[in-house]
Amino acid sequence: MIPPDANAAFLAAMEDVLETYQKPRDPDRPLVCLDETSKQLVVETRKPIPAKPGQPVRYDYEYARNGVADIFMMFAALEGWRKVKVTDHHAAVDYAQVLKELSDVHFPDAKQIVLVQDNLSTHTAASLYAAFPAEEARRLATRFERHSTPKHGSWLDMAESTRRSEQPMPGSPHSRQANPRKSGRRLGNTSKHASRQSRLAIHDQRRPRQTQEAIPPILSDSGH
Repeated sequence: MIPPDANAAFLAAMEDVLETYQKPRDPDRPLVCLDETSKQLVVETRKPIPAKPGQPVRYDYEYARNGVADIFMMFAALEGWRKVKVTDHHAAVDYAQVLKELSDVHFPDAKQIVLVQDNLSTHTAASLYAAFPAEEARRLATRFERHSTPKHGSWLDMAESTRRSEQPMPGSPHSRQANPRKSGRRLGNTSKHASRQSRLAIHDQRRPRQTQEAIPPILSDSGH
């Protein structure tokens, strides 16, 4: 059972975020939603089969874990703007650098930025003081009007909804959760390992070794 005070806090935070979303667009005070998540990095242990007409590139289902990357999604719906930043760490200084870029690079002419985010422990003004001198931290802190989603209510953050909508659906051809034995051919042994360049993957804890499905040819040809 949820304590009455916790329920009241949830509703208050939810109402605050919803009221913020209902305000009309103000070019001097752009509304930006921020979300942060981590993704496992993997490298191939066997050389993939190259693509050919009628057949996309195929990967062996075996891979090696290669650390974790942190992903920041910045989304300003009323401005028609979105930006993704990938960092090597999940730390207060990384969050602070994202806010500095929002302030000084992406919205330098804004009088103030209305920021909607979840209540992660690093998503506070204290992170600015951990990353910058006090004077610079104070300047950046005043550049933002903060609104936090309630605990267990981060789905109210439009940046999170945008990020999740771009993840492969479970069982789709491009999801790590697809059956590796049905979705691709197992490669034979090879003495040469594939490139050590990392790529993002969604990890299913129920399957410690999974397949990375083929990237659509139209995407691989474009270099993205």
